[in-house]
Amino acid sequence: MNGTAHATIGAGTGFVVAQTVHADPTTTLLLVGLGGLAGLIPDIDIDGKLSNKITFSHTLIRSVAQLIGLMMIVYIFFEGTGSERWLGIGAGVAIIVIASYIKQRHMLTITGLGVLAGGISLQEIWLILLGIYIIIASFLPHRSYTHSLLGIGFFAFIAHYFEASIRIEGIFLTCLLSYSSHLIADMKVLPINKRGVKFFLPFSSKEF
Repeated sequence: MNGTAHATIGAGTGFVVAQTVHADPTTTLLLVGLGGLAGLIPDIDIDGKLSNKITFSHTLIRSVAQLIGLMMIVYIFFEGTGSERWLGIGAGVAIIVIASYIKQRHMLTITGLGVLAGGISLQEIWLILLGIYIIIASFLPHRSYTHSLLGIGFFAFIAHYFEASIRIEGIFLTCLLSYSSHLIADMKVLPINKRGVKFFLPFSSKEF
């Protein structure tokens, strides 16, 4: 399934969660956007030079990395203080600039390092975990661990600490369900998919 479909399903999931928790319009927009992004995250492992089975183009992956850098800048601007704020903003700007020039795999690794540095600077566990996730994912082949139960579990920890940090109900559920929806949509039982998902890595390589 392509990236647009994954983002649409994720955004729809965020909307459903927003209605479930009776979110106000602003929070609803946040959850819809977050759902769309979480629905794309499993494909961050993609190498732009892989075969045409890859769901995202190299340009789109670069755009996602730059979006993460922009989100870092906005978050740190409002939440950071003193030198930490400027250090974090500098890291976000560096991510955006470097992402424009380097190859995708290197870009993802550096993006992860930047997010990790921002998380350590701000002492935000969810940012630290997100940085670690991106770094690991940048070395993984497509549809491997990010498309498994381990990937869901790791991302659930990120979502848990993210919701605890900004105290907005529905973030954890939106992230968890939108991420999971990506894996379900990539299952081999759907006729549009030639490949399946290895849910039980590293214990089993069977595709579902």
